[in-house]
Amino acid sequence: MESDATRMCELLVGLPVRILGVDDVDADAPIVVFVEHRVDRRPGCPECGQVARVKDRPPVLLVDLPCFGRPTRLVWRKHRWRCPDACVASWTGEDIELAPPRAALTTRAGRWACRQVGRHGRTVADVAEELGCDWHTVNDAVVAYGRVLVEDPDRIGPVRAVGLDETLFCREGRWRRQLWCTSIVNVAGGQLLDLVPGRTATGPIRWLEDRDDAWRANIRWGVLDLSGPYRRAFDVALPHAGQVADPFHVVKVANSHLDDCRRRVQNDTLGHRGRKHDPLYRARRLLTKAHERLDERGTTKLTGLLHAGDPNGEVRMAWHAKEVVRSIYDIDDPTVAADFVARLALDLQDRELPPEVRSLGRTLQRWQRQIVAWHRAHVTQRTD
Repeated sequence: MESDATRMCELLVGLPVRILGVDDVDADAPIVVFVEHRVDRRPGCPECGQVARVKDRPPVLLVDLPCFGRPTRLVWRKHRWRCPDACVASWTGEDIELAPPRAALTTRAGRWACRQVGRHGRTVADVAEELGCDWHTVNDAVVAYGRVLVEDPDRIGPVRAVGLDETLFCREGRWRRQLWCTSIVNVAGGQLLDLVPGRTATGPIRWLEDRDDAWRANIRWGVLDLSGPYRRAFDVALPHAGQVADPFHVVKVANSHLDDCRRRVQNDTLGHRGRKHDPLYRARRLLTKAHERLDERGTTKLTGLLHAGDPNGEVRMAWHAKEVVRSIYDIDDPTVAADFVARLALDLQDRELPPEVRSLGRTLQRWQRQIVAWHRAHVTQRTD
């Protein structure tokens, strides 16, 4: 057994290196471990083959995994070699996977950080605080090690139904400009496949066309909100797949038309936007709630508020239209559902109805095929 006093430190560090020393003077500062590669045999010059000499050993500071609950730094005395005859420039010949070139984290610390953020859902800031380093240092490592996992073709596997949905990615700049992205989801397995910039058809089409033909041929359904660009994406990249309008978004569109009607009637009757004591403003949340979720007290309150703030009954008609749209998903038979949606779309376009309800009827007519397709596919973007 070796008698080297640093052998125990080498075992604790767990890397194929030789420990030169440990700096643990300040309890509030990171532990600093000085290491170098064990050189059993000097390399030869790649040109002439002569045994190389050590030119210098520049220190490379690396963030490593915490030790004893404290941040840790490795100072790697990296060997730089030179040829005795100077036939080539100097080079480094380390053959251990301590850290990638120009990396700030050790390989094991980078992989650990990627696993903490990707698998365990921790924030980059939280991991950076535990490692005692900068946010960008951890984020760069997560991107570097995570990209390989994301681009692995075996990560996705076979997909039967793929969904597209817009997502607000962030707000940037002084004016908090919204940046959108498109989520590509395996809706059958509840798996996020990827994010592409923007909410146009270009990104999803390019992403889908980058998959192999066999993978795309396996997809039977494409789930989308009532979005023209996403419909075009499926038309171009997955023309064989049936398109399904996500029920959540169909009801959301109905609620949106109901809210537009409430706002218009509010302004027509009182001449201003809703204020906290106005009947229709007080009814805004009750209107969008499902009817079966209203108890007796809620139903009585909603009826009274509509009586007080909706003199012509327009908001009430829009509310009934929304509830009828929700009833589409109570039908089990696809044929019956197709007839019901077709009749409903025409009925809601009656000239006697509020303009927002007529607009909803036209929307249902345009998306009739995708809405009814849900009754055959029974796939949705919502898994909760």
